Amino acid sequence: MIMEFVNFYFIPGLVLGCIYALGAIGVTLTFGILRFANFAHGEVMMVGAFLTWTCMDLMAGAGLGLHPLIAAIPAVVIAVALSVFVDRYFYRPFRKSSPIIVVIASFGMMLILRSLVQVIWGPNQITFVKGIAKPNGAIREATSDMGLMILVPDKHLFIMIGTIVIMLVFNYILTSTRTGKAMRAVSDNPDLARTSGINVESVIRNTWVIGGFCAVAAGVFLAMDTQFIESTMGFRILLPIFAAAILGGIGRPFGAVAGGLIIGLAEELVAYPWIGDSPLISPGYKSGVAFMIMVVMLIVRPSGLFRGKVF
Repeated sequence: MIMEFVNFYFIPGLVLGCIYALGAIGVTLTFGILRFANFAHGEVMMVGAFLTWTCMDLMAGAGLGLHPLIAAIPAVVIAVALSVFVDRYFYRPFRKSSPIIVVIASFGMMLILRSLVQVIWGPNQITFVKGIAKPNGAIREATSDMGLMILVPDKHLFIMIGTIVIMLVFNYILTSTRTGKAMRAVSDNPDLARTSGINVESVIRNTWVIGGFCAVAAGVFLAMDTQFIESTMGFRILLPIFAAAILGGIGRPFGAVAGGLIIGLAEELVAYPWIGDSPLISPGYKSGVAFMIMVVMLIVRPSGLFRGKVF
């Protein structure tokens, strides 16, 4: 019973939480520095996953099997360039207007990106592992001192280890570099940061670079976990990502990480049969857990766990 809980609920919940955490970082950075909710963030995740699949497919056609994490490198470059381009020509002209105008612009960009993906790759679901010799990877076995066996697929190991590495690098950038300190200053007070000599436009550009990188990582990890990609995957994951950002505290990157892990674990653990043989809720409704947690947090503690910006 314990191993069933760990192998089929806790570890998948932890993996899902890692994906949500990476996606929520981009959302909370954008809100903390640019003061608007970027509805197109999920589509950047989706575009990154499709670009990664394309690179894998091209290499498979040439007789070379390419791991998704390697194929994601050119996808990151393209997606980051796309994020900077969108900000320069679609968001920047509205930056001094009401925040709601920029939110509407991001919603329009979400529809544009989704339509472009449907035109280029088609509206149908695509198997992400095409071109990989072993789609599901090996199963790693770890036996504890109690003789209990934990089974972890390779893809889950890659996702968890990759997330930890990205978090450590992000922590170093945010706390130990001039770029990170400038980002924190702009997040706290943009006008004061500008009068202090900080190049705010450069900080905004760096924000899109980091947010785009985390979005592609989250999109590729999600595709590795589910083994398929489709044009609506970004929209479907947008609500849990926003819920994670709100739970941790808007504008608090490490709060977004904590919120993502909590949301991911909660979605999986509510499907566990805690009492008898029936789960707390049907697995088909577990995505509603993120919405419930978000609403409760907005009512009880609008600033989030780490006291972020209040709407």
